[in-house]
Amino acid sequence: MSSGATRRKRTIAAVRILAFSDLHRDQRRARLLVERAARADVVAAVGDLASVHRGLEDMVEVLRAIDRPVLLVPGNNETDDALRAACAGWPSATVLHGEATEVDGVMFFGLGGGIPETPWGWSFDLSEEQAERLLAALPMGAVLLVHSPPKGHVDRGLGSAAVLRVIEDKHPRLVLCGHIHECWGQESRVGGVPVRNLGPDAAMFDIDS
Repeated sequence: MSSGATRRKRTIAAVRILAFSDLHRDQRRARLLVERAARADVVAAVGDLASVHRGLEDMVEVLRAIDRPVLLVPGNNETDDALRAACAGWPSATVLHGEATEVDGVMFFGLGGGIPETPWGWSFDLSEEQAERLLAALPMGAVLLVHSPPKGHVDRGLGSAAVLRVIEDKHPRLVLCGHIHECWGQESRVGGVPVRNLGPDAAMFDIDS
């Protein structure tokens, strides 16, 4: 289901997701997203709030004004431990890294980090093997929030084979990713599964609960 779903009339049973990635310390964009969140049921931040591990706490402080459930996945510019620490005391926030949660009847599963490993020594990365082990817990039919795109889709050839395989095997309802800046806003499909590389401008999606 692409962002075109926002042009259709919502059904009572639909859950509206505001999703974005790769803010990279841009507090102006973060404040705009706080305003847009009022029109959503759940907000998904799919990695890279920080830049090279700097500015994470300041970005989270801006986003704390969101009064909806917020699901956060670490990017490769912040670790999952750092993200959990920054979100401590934020009751509406849930950090997902190899974990699932349910919001309004919709299951979400998140996995962060750069997959496969990037060439940057500072980057929070996972090998394909590590990602495959964590992705094994993806529930069938969940919304997959994964920082790194699947191999061959909205990725300039830099995506993850493990992410691609789990999409083919588990058929998530929707895949939301980021990481590859040149592909922000682009969409693809793995079989019938829609994949969107989000970027910082964000998009709205309606999902039947």
